[in-house]
Amino acid sequence: MTRAQLDKAPADVSAMFDEVAERYDLMNDVLSAGLDRRWRNVVAKLVAAGPDDLVLDLAAGTGTSSRAFTKAGARCVACDFSLGMLRSGARKPAERVRFVAGDAVDLPFADEAFDVVTISFGLRNVAEPDRALAELRRVTRPGGRLVICEFSHLPARPLDAVYQRYLAAALPAVARIVSRNASAYAYLAESIKDWPAQRQLADRIAAAGWSRVSWRNLTAGIVAVHVARRPAPRG
Repeated sequence: MTRAQLDKAPADVSAMFDEVAERYDLMNDVLSAGLDRRWRNVVAKLVAAGPDDLVLDLAAGTGTSSRAFTKAGARCVACDFSLGMLRSGARKPAERVRFVAGDAVDLPFADEAFDVVTISFGLRNVAEPDRALAELRRVTRPGGRLVICEFSHLPARPLDAVYQRYLAAALPAVARIVSRNASAYAYLAESIKDWPAQRQLADRIAAAGWSRVSWRNLTAGIVAVHVARRPAPRG
């Protein structure tokens, strides 16, 4: 079975997600004890896609999050570089959702094409996240919104250290029962531990050219949602 390393080699990451695609949504539900549904609801409210909006859902996987953005009549492009995830998602009916293969660091879209761009639990898996943040800015119209949902860190360092040890032991153990690729979930724990905390990620978002960057913690900081805007031209 394929598993990615912390260098996030694109071929390894995409192959790993191809292998877990069929049970990916089930694993998310099991490992989060159903909290992933609440997190997705928060993201959908922050995306706040209206009837005339075009949304880019990057690292969309099977399109579970993408479908939530179209409830008010918006259109959504579900983009991922795992063909296995896209194929799994495309087998489920999805009005106003279009599945497109694409790499986060070289998006196949025109400048300023989207009203809102969002990525949930995917930026952490990109080899060059700063380049991906710049690409997301490029394809967002001036004044458009960015919403990032990602695993993060508990504010209290001792508690966070205990939590990271728990993840390292629990995720592969549960995955051995439910998934055919337990090693992929060992990578998941490692990548969460290696990911920057809330403030550091906010600084990187701002450095990529986004403005009005803020965040809120979900489930005590296990997950954080960052929001930002692409600045509109002056004058």
